[in-house]
Amino acid sequence: MASPKLFSPLTLGELELTNRIVISPMCQYSADANGSMTDWHKIHLGHLALSGAGLLIVEASAVAPEGRITSGDVGLYSDDNEQAMARVLESVRAHSPMPVGIQLGHAGRKASCQAPWDGGAQLGLDEGGWQTVAPSTVPYQDGQRPPQAMSLGDIEQLKADFVASAKRAERLGFELIELHAAHGYLLHEFLSPLSNQRDDEYGGSLENRMRIVLEIFDAVRAVFPDDKPVGIRISGSDWVEGGWDLEQSVELAKALDARGCSFIDCSGGGLDPRQTLNVGPSYQVPFARRMKQEVAMQVIAVGLITEPEQAEGIVFGGEADAVALARGMLYDPRWPWHAAAKLGATVNAPKQYVRSQPHTLKQLFG
Repeated sequence: MASPKLFSPLTLGELELTNRIVISPMCQYSADANGSMTDWHKIHLGHLALSGAGLLIVEASAVAPEGRITSGDVGLYSDDNEQAMARVLESVRAHSPMPVGIQLGHAGRKASCQAPWDGGAQLGLDEGGWQTVAPSTVPYQDGQRPPQAMSLGDIEQLKADFVASAKRAERLGFELIELHAAHGYLLHEFLSPLSNQRDDEYGGSLENRMRIVLEIFDAVRAVFPDDKPVGIRISGSDWVEGGWDLEQSVELAKALDARGCSFIDCSGGGLDPRQTLNVGPSYQVPFARRMKQEVAMQVIAVGLITEPEQAEGIVFGGEADAVALARGMLYDPRWPWHAAAKLGATVNAPKQYVRSQPHTLKQLFG
């Protein structure tokens, strides 16, 4: 019986993964008021790091205070943020060899909101909210407070913020950085003509709308060690007529590929509440399939990937080099164990748990 492709090694840049299962960044909305990680993150990341996946990526971490989706979002913009994250990572790494990366982002006009369990609405300035920023003064939804259009000086500061957070990520020993240019957040807002109505060098043509993403990638790549991968998550489409789409995504991916981007993580939507899509198993995998035809860098697929056979089919069929799970991993934090059992593979497990190996699966833990 052939060994399953899902459990074969994968290289991102020079980072070696033991398998092709990636734990997606997942916002927890559980930082303190200053954006610093808490004990929740130690528990959350700790048990995910024992799952046997090939890579764990820490939730979207804001590069500036106003870049947080909620006041409970994690940030990596202050010494306190860095020190709190260091304590969490020390605990995680003491018990798991799994590589850990971080997603860096800025929420743009989708910032200043309640946590999802409180309704997720935008907070007023008199409710603890703050002024949001965006490429243009176009709110995410009708009736929301318009964002402030970023000046050229603001754009330069944003680049500096990404660089400063990337330097903090290196000091913390993160083995990978993923830039967040998806889900309607700030970098995606610059990409889409629906949210970017600028008439300067950062708006209008596709070349201009891509400019800030490419400049931030170059700036982060320049300060993060050469042997550590820098990749990106994009939304392959807005799923709104006249918005960002797959053909534009391909052009962005080609430009990033030429700059040495290590991987592209292909998600979708999130920019406009008018989006129309049919959500079902593997519904975003076609974005990854197209990218595999167009770029040399590694491609990660997402989108309701829940079954081991489904994940194996995606990587075995060449639609993507890896799969990333988010909600599925929260629901089943031992998903990689169960996938290995189903597919006849072996997986890493902590020595404290080895005796849990079922009698019928003598080789599961190697």
